[in-house]
Amino acid sequence: MSIPKFHFPVKDLSNDRVKLEPFIASKHGPAFFSATAPYPEIYAHIPRGPYDTESAFLSDLIEPTHSDPDWLVFAVISLSDSPGALAGVIAYLNTSPVNLVTEIGMVITFPAFRGSGLTVNAVSLLLQYALDAPEQGGLGLRRVVWQTNSVNKASRGLAEKMGFRFEAVLKWDRVFRDGERKGKVGNGRALPEGAGEGDLGRDTAIYAMCWDEWEEGGREKVRDVMEKEIGA
Repeated sequence: MSIPKFHFPVKDLSNDRVKLEPFIASKHGPAFFSATAPYPEIYAHIPRGPYDTESAFLSDLIEPTHSDPDWLVFAVISLSDSPGALAGVIAYLNTSPVNLVTEIGMVITFPAFRGSGLTVNAVSLLLQYALDAPEQGGLGLRRVVWQTNSVNKASRGLAEKMGFRFEAVLKWDRVFRDGERKGKVGNGRALPEGAGEGDLGRDTAIYAMCWDEWEEGGREKVRDVMEKEIGA
């Protein structure tokens, strides 16, 4: 699989605790599938997954995003606990080079690494690369979005911890097709007559960090959060 066709320069991002490198199916796919297959609840809040086979995971999630310039999926590599081990994935998505906007999403951390601070560090690296000015080694984007299922308390808590500002809840934003069977978590409200059997609806909470917020204390807040994680 070739280098991802992202709108902006693709490179590894790292600090002393975590390394983010572009997700390559042949390199990271087997380890990712084996680590997540026993935990289908990882996909409970997102439209895709769970997957019964590695090939289904790659064909449905990795291959389409690899060729989509709006996406860049990173493998999260631990440099502290179990150095060199794959700990999850994280991505830029819905990226617009015209509007200088991207989104951080597909944040999946393996159960064995939860609570280790790796997710905070991964999000921090993506924020820094997106919002730092080009002369600081960043992309100089104007806005970074965070979208999540409105009932996903962990994801919303992480966004708020990192300094993202809550903007809105989009009601009935997504349809989880066959969501009951797939273990999805919906909004808990009845669907209209004629909806697909087993379908669920999702409300989406929208957060964002903008360039001026980053320059007016956002960068420092992220650094403080990282330091607290290191000291924990």
